[in-house]
Amino acid sequence: MEGTIILSVVIITLVHPSNAQLSSSFYSSTCPNVSSIVRSVVQQALQSDPRIGASLTRLHFHDCFVNGCDASVLLDQGGNITLSEKNAVPNNNSARGFDTVDRIKSAVENSCPAVVSCADILALAAEASVSLGGGPSWNVLLGRRDGLIANQSGANNSIPTPFESLANVTAKFAAVGLNITDLVALSGAHTFGRAQCRFFNQRLFNFSGTGSPDPTLSPSYLTSLQQMCPQNNGSSNNTLNNLDPSSPDTFDNNYYSNLINNRGLLQTDQELFSSNNSAAMSIVNTFANNQTAFFQAFAQSMINMANISPLIAPQGQIRSNCRKLNGN
Repeated sequence: MEGTIILSVVIITLVHPSNAQLSSSFYSSTCPNVSSIVRSVVQQALQSDPRIGASLTRLHFHDCFVNGCDASVLLDQGGNITLSEKNAVPNNNSARGFDTVDRIKSAVENSCPAVVSCADILALAAEASVSLGGGPSWNVLLGRRDGLIANQSGANNSIPTPFESLANVTAKFAAVGLNITDLVALSGAHTFGRAQCRFFNQRLFNFSGTGSPDPTLSPSYLTSLQQMCPQNNGSSNNTLNNLDPSSPDTFDNNYYSNLINNRGLLQTDQELFSSNNSAAMSIVNTFANNQTAFFQAFAQSMINMANISPLIAPQGQIRSNCRKLNGN
C-alpha cells in the first residue's frame, strides 16, 4: 500500500428495499465464516498483486450489468456455454482476477461445500477489496444463486465503455435502475487499479477526429501519458497506467480531485466533470471535498448495484466450479 494516510472506515448497514430475499445473515448458520474466508484470500492475493483489489471490484461490476449479479462473467466457453462473456469486448484481455476467484471458491468449499454461490463470492470479494484498499466497509447482502447462461452480446452492449458520452453511460446505468449519484460514486472505484493505453489513447493525439489531443486533459498530464502511450505504437496498447496517479493502490477520494484538475484518465472519467452535466459536476465537487460523503455514497451504490436482478432459490444453482455449470 502506498502512502501513509490513515483512512477512516465507514460502516454502512443500509438495506436496499427492492430485494428483501437477500440478507447479510443469509449464511449465518450454513457458512458463518464466509466473509472472513473471502477477505483472507483477497488479503493474501494483494501481497503479490496490488492490482487485484481493483480487478475483483471490476469483475463484480461487469457481472452485475449483464443478466444481473449471477456470476455469468466467470463462465468459460465450453459445454452449454457457447459464447463466454470473458470474450466480450469489455472483458477480452482486460478482465482479470479469475484465478483469485477460483482460490476463494476453493477455500469456501473446503469450509462449507455446495453452500455459497459464486455470485455471492464476487460481491464479498469486491467489499473486501475496497475495505483492504483503505475504503469503506459495508454489510454485503447475500443469497444470490449462480446463473445458467452467459450473455456475450449483453456484455458487449450493456457494460459502459471508456469511449462513450456521459449521456450514453447514464442511460446504461438507468437501464439497470442506477441513477447519476450511483454513476459518479461507482466511477470512484477508479481510485485504484490500472488501465491499458488502448482504452484512452484516442484522447492523446487525435481526439474525435480533430487532429489534436482532448482539450480537457491537463497539459502536464497529457505529456506524461503521451510518453507512456506513443502515437502509432501498437506495442504500447497494453501498457498499464494508473487510473489515479496520486495514490494508485489506495481507495480514497483523490480520483475526484484529479477530475477537477483535468487529470481523469478515461474519457468517461473526465466527462463527469464537464459543463454538459451540472448534476454530475456537483457530486464530483462534494466527493472531492468530503471523503466520508464519498465512502457512504459508494457503499450504498455498491449495495444498489449488487441488487440488480439477483437469482433467488429455486432459480439457478450453486456452482461447484465458478468457471462452469454443474455437470458440464
